[in-house]
This record gives sequence, C-alpha cells and structure tokens, in this order.
Amino acid sequence: MAEEQDAGVSSRVQRKALSKAKILQRESEREVFRLVGRVLKKPESERSEEEAAALLLHRDTVEELCKREVRRNVLKRKQEEVFDGVDELKNKVRQLAVAVKQANHLVIYTGAGISTAASIPDYRGPNGVWTQLQKGRAISSSDLSKAEPTLTHMCIKMLHKEKLVKHVVSQNCDGLHLRSGLPRHALSELHGNMFIEVCTSCSPVREYVRLFDVTERTSLHRHGTGRKCSHCGGELRDTIVHFGERGTLEQPLNWRGATEAAKMADVILCLGSSLKVLKKYTNLWCMNRPASKRPKLYIVNLQWTPKDDLAVLKIHGKCDDVMRLLMEELNLQIPAYNRADDPIFALATPLQLEEVQSHSREVIAPPDDQNDGSDDPEEQKPTSVQGGWFGRGYGKGRQKKKKKVA
Repeated sequence: MAEEQDAGVSSRVQRKALSKAKILQRESEREVFRLVGRVLKKPESERSEEEAAALLLHRDTVEELCKREVRRNVLKRKQEEVFDGVDELKNKVRQLAVAVKQANHLVIYTGAGISTAASIPDYRGPNGVWTQLQKGRAISSSDLSKAEPTLTHMCIKMLHKEKLVKHVVSQNCDGLHLRSGLPRHALSELHGNMFIEVCTSCSPVREYVRLFDVTERTSLHRHGTGRKCSHCGGELRDTIVHFGERGTLEQPLNWRGATEAAKMADVILCLGSSLKVLKKYTNLWCMNRPASKRPKLYIVNLQWTPKDDLAVLKIHGKCDDVMRLLMEELNLQIPAYNRADDPIFALATPLQLEEVQSHSREVIAPPDDQNDGSDDPEEQKPTSVQGGWFGRGYGKGRQKKKKKVA
C-alpha cells in the first residue's frame, strides 16, 4: 500500500516537473522571438555584433518572423481598396457592356457592397463591421429601416426587365432587391430577408412580409420572433441564415432558383461581394465542369477576392459608379426608386391587433402616411440597432474581442 502511495506521489511530482519545464521552454521561446523581433526592426547597419550573432544563432526564428511579416503584408494588400483610373474604368465597363449584350444567360451575384450607398455598412471593407471588430473598434449604429434601394438595385431591376439579366443571387438580408421591384421568381436571397417571417408549422410554409425588421428578438440558433401564425397559431420565425447555420427554407432563400440559374449561366457578374462566403457554395460556380466550359466571370469590387484569378475582368470601382456607366453604354435609362411603387406595401401582411406592440422597430410608411417630422427633433434621431441579423451579430463579435484583449 505504501509503495503504491509513493508511486503516486512520484508520478505527480514528475507531471508537475514536466509541466513546469514546458512553461519555462515556452517563455524562453517567447523571449527569443521578442529579441529577434527587436533586432530585425533595426537597419542592418545599426545592429551590434551581439545582435548580429543572435540572428545567426536563431536562424529558424528569423525565418519564421520573416514569413509572418510577408503574410501580414499580403493580408494588408488584400484589404486595401483599389480604384481604377477614369479612363481605365470606362474601358473596362465597355468590355463588360459587350459581355452583357452577348450573354445568353447572365446571372448577377450581389453582396453588401451594393448597399453601402444606402448607408448600410459592409463587412470586410475598410470601415466594415468585421474589419472594425478585428481592430477592437466600436461599431456605429445604423437604422436599416430607413435604407432604400440604391442606383445599383434599380439598374439590376431594369436589366432584368430588359431580359439582359435572368436571375439575381444575393447574400444581403436588407430586402432592397425585393423593394426595388425585382420579381421574386428572379431572386434568391440566400441569407434571408429581414422583412419576412414564416410559419414552418403550416404546410406549405406560410410567409408573412412585414413593414419592419422582424429580427429584433432573434439571433444565432434563436429564430422565434415572438409572433404567432394567424392560421395555425404556430410560432413565427425569421428567415435569416447566420454564420455557422445552414439555410433550409424554400423562400426567400430560393436555393433551387440559384442552382438552376448557375447551371444555365454563361456569364456571372459579381457586384460588391468579397466572395469569401459565396466561394464556399460550389454549386454556384459549376466547378465540376472543365474550366473552358464554366461561365465567364466578371467582378466589380474595390478589394481582392478569392476569385480574382478566375475572372475574365476585374473592375475596381464603386458599384453605383460602374452600373451608371454600364447603363450609359447599354443606352438604358436608370429608373428612380419611388416609395409609392415599392412592392413591399402590396406584399405586406398587417399585424394582428394584439401584436401591434410586439416590436419597437420603425415601420416603413407609404408616402401618404409619412409625417414630415421636421419640427420634432426626436423624429430626426436615427434609431440604433439593438439586435437581430445585423446588430446582435456584431454585438457578440465585440464581446469576443473584449475577452481576447482581457
């Protein structure tokens, strides 16, 4: 019995000694990295003999730090926004116009970059949500209910009306494609729509379009909106697909439409998307085909994308600027957004009487119902985002960042 106790004590002592040795080794390695890092920051002519000797002694560390510096510089270049010159931009848009005219089945993929002109921040731009979080900065609030379709949204609607665009696949949840007047059958909102809640207890799934952001109470894996289906009494849920989730709803995601459009596409135009998420949806890129038989890819984005090397043409410009030039080349008028013609008013289902107070979001009002509000300073204050697909997404990110800093 005594021998077993001695063996147990000896084993614990060995484990502690081994753990301590590992801690000391890691601390020693960190000290070497700090030393080498300080020396490498100095010009070679200013390094002492001892410092030069330290670099020779720790060649592996020097090599690792140099690799890290290269990776940082590459990442920094990828995050930089690049603008084509005026003449180069016009020349590229002419090439794009030729491709649009000649395409038999043009499909457009859109990302957050087409909505920045509506004061909705993107994610990975210099002032994007994720970019700011990575830098430990606070995110300014946005009142998404006040956003209206941008020039790019209206151009896309017109291109579809003129039968130059067959289908639009969007990552955006802001509902602006729908509000621009783009027919729903020609639209796939892969990550949902902030104005739509559904009852999955009904068969088929019953849809409720609202005049306000329905995601106030929802977040990752928590999709209940707190309202009930007027037909079966089942709980309504939002349609948002958060990071880490897989979208299963038929509408408004319309994966079937997106997949069929990708199969038939001979030209794909990507507008305002980093493509870091879209690239993972292999069925949108026809990667099972030989390279020569895949759709021709055109990209409009200010930053690097993982599909740049596969693109026939990369245009570095703001989406609105590019689309304005494109419409000129195609000799097409750009329709102005008119709130009175916004399809959301015809699609919307009124709340039940007992649900009128079920949200605190601002309601989109038709022109006749709008109050000027110029005499009421409270009316002019933007409502801060407090949750849902956008607000809570970055709220959680901020909490994680704080934990890391601590």
